[in-house]
Amino acid sequence: MDASATQTMKIGLVMPIAEDDALGGTPSYATIRAHALRAEAAGFDSIWVYDHLLFRFGEKPTAGIWESWSMLAALAEATRRVQLGTIVMCVPFRNPALLAKMADTLDEISGGRLILGLGSGWHQPEFDAFGVPFDHKVDRFEEALQIITPLLREGRVDFSGSYYRAPNCELRPRGPRPHGPEILIGSFKPRMHGLVARYADSWNTAWLGQPTLLAERRAGVEAACAAAGRDPASLGVTVGVHLMYLDAGTPPSEPPERVLTGSPAEVAAALREYAAQGVDHLICSIDKVSLDAVDWLAEAVRLARP
Repeated sequence: MDASATQTMKIGLVMPIAEDDALGGTPSYATIRAHALRAEAAGFDSIWVYDHLLFRFGEKPTAGIWESWSMLAALAEATRRVQLGTIVMCVPFRNPALLAKMADTLDEISGGRLILGLGSGWHQPEFDAFGVPFDHKVDRFEEALQIITPLLREGRVDFSGSYYRAPNCELRPRGPRPHGPEILIGSFKPRMHGLVARYADSWNTAWLGQPTLLAERRAGVEAACAAAGRDPASLGVTVGVHLMYLDAGTPPSEPPERVLTGSPAEVAAALREYAAQGVDHLICSIDKVSLDAVDWLAEAVRLARP
């Protein structure tokens, strides 16, 4: 394997902003900030937040989570070097023109470090609880992209659709990057792959463990690029990886292709394989995250890099 591949692949860490038994319940902002600063000091390239409003699964009690954008804005001020990303921002939760305005503003706060990850959402209970329509999700998402993308790239849009309107809309002032932040879109199915090919700077697939499933996942989005007349090499590849800290005390509940665990050396080997497959940015989510777990993964990252 070309050693430069591991050197150039960025590696990020998802922040713990949801209720978590390992953190004693709901993490305070001070706890989240401490994790972000530890990740930055340890050499991670980016930090990420999930975008949810609540979690309800069957008869289990409701689980909570802090609002992602407020947290990300605070972390933008607390950190200095790491990129900041949403994995992924649920577009239906916010007016798309306002979302573009928010993104440009956070890019200004962070000095151009934002990666704007976007998705259409999937967890219906939170839509229902907060009064957000769950129907025609991909139709709504496509219209939203026709507002968000030109606003961030060109600073203006004039759009009227079935679900959203942005008549004679303009972004002023602009953030530090003339064409706005990187737009990342997560997708699994053909129609969403098509939107990735048309609008995204980078594509995300998640959640994997060992890199055995990546080639199959990637084939669909590469086919969509070909259908759209886009060179797949122009689309960045990002992968969300689910990890379990070895000392978490619970054996993995999922097969190896779904969760990555082991010693730092074993994890490093998997990281090098992702780099060998041409991944541009790896986004790591640790089950039962703790400062010790951050250090464990940081050691794997150190071993993976030449």
